[in-house]
Amino acid sequence: MAGTVRVLAGTTKGLFVLTSTDGRKTWDVSGPLCGGWPINHAIGDPDTGTLWAAGGGDWHGAGVWRSDDGGATWVLSKLSNGQMDKWLAAEPEMAAHMGLPMPTPAPFGESIKTLWSLGRVGDRLYAGSKPAGLYESTDGGDSWAAVDGLNNHPSGPSWEPGGAGLVLHTILTDPDRPERLWVGISAAGVFASEDAGATWERRNRLSNEAADHAHDHPGACGHEIGYCVHNMQRVAGSDLIYQQNHHGVYRSNDGGRSWDDITAGLPSTFGFPIAVHPGDPQTLWVLPLNGDTKGRFPPDARAQVWRSRDGGASWQGLGQGLPDKNCFFTVLRQAMATDQMAAPGVYFGTNSGSIFASVDEGDAWHEITRHLPTVLCVETVTA
Repeated sequence: MAGTVRVLAGTTKGLFVLTSTDGRKTWDVSGPLCGGWPINHAIGDPDTGTLWAAGGGDWHGAGVWRSDDGGATWVLSKLSNGQMDKWLAAEPEMAAHMGLPMPTPAPFGESIKTLWSLGRVGDRLYAGSKPAGLYESTDGGDSWAAVDGLNNHPSGPSWEPGGAGLVLHTILTDPDRPERLWVGISAAGVFASEDAGATWERRNRLSNEAADHAHDHPGACGHEIGYCVHNMQRVAGSDLIYQQNHHGVYRSNDGGRSWDDITAGLPSTFGFPIAVHPGDPQTLWVLPLNGDTKGRFPPDARAQVWRSRDGGASWQGLGQGLPDKNCFFTVLRQAMATDQMAAPGVYFGTNSGSIFASVDEGDAWHEITRHLPTVLCVETVTA
């Protein structure tokens, strides 16, 4: 059997689900889902078919949508109220005319502007927010509690926002040891917990492997990575974590306690997403952009995904099937993923509304859909 692959594409106008049942040859597209909310991240459970999508904004408030039937129907759990709730409360006749329910107070008031990330381990679901905070649910997303150990971290008053604000955008879990968690915050860096979120350690130290690093780092005395983490991926069953940072690409062999700079060989130190092969811990992909202040599009306006087969020691640019000139799209931090097929596919989405896929580990690419709204995240569910 070819297997079913679903690509979850969160966009500025809702979630879209791309489904292939013929070995990733053709794709059906459904959406927009989740009430047309901006969806920053989505994940799924291949065993049950349950999907979760997180997002929101000033108008909608912040919340997590859940589907228990593979995306056919959705329910919303709101964590924070938005401007729409104030408007509906003040205009009950209009709410009734539009068939909208009267709003109820959300558990965190108006303190959360949007949700940026989701993570799941065992019976726990995690959500990361803007402003940077972490929340957990033990009932599939119906109710939520703040993870106070991180949200009240002693370093919190010193956290500085990145370009998109102060956001918790990456959540990594360990199914073998569910008490272990990692998060990435822009621009406060990497934090890790070994006790299910009760306490947290800040982990941003550069390793001592080399006295001279490839480029400048804003960390104290040059011994820390930049605090503006863009995305992280963990290799299952190990302490190996890869990171795309505002200032380069890094690798940690010890769960983030120290980081090695593996940027050498890439055309730029700047990029947003990173993806790791599900079966080969030494294979990873990044999509460099031309720099923070130069437009944030592919170098020389030529799209290429860069692959390493040796854990970042060397890199190869791969562009077959991608635009080779006049390409000015951006690929955002959560917009690249792999599937779990025997020969894994690699996918990325663009702010111009395209999703590209490769079924040969990046050697060649093809566009599987276009003209979506701005793609904010790409994740997959393989059944």
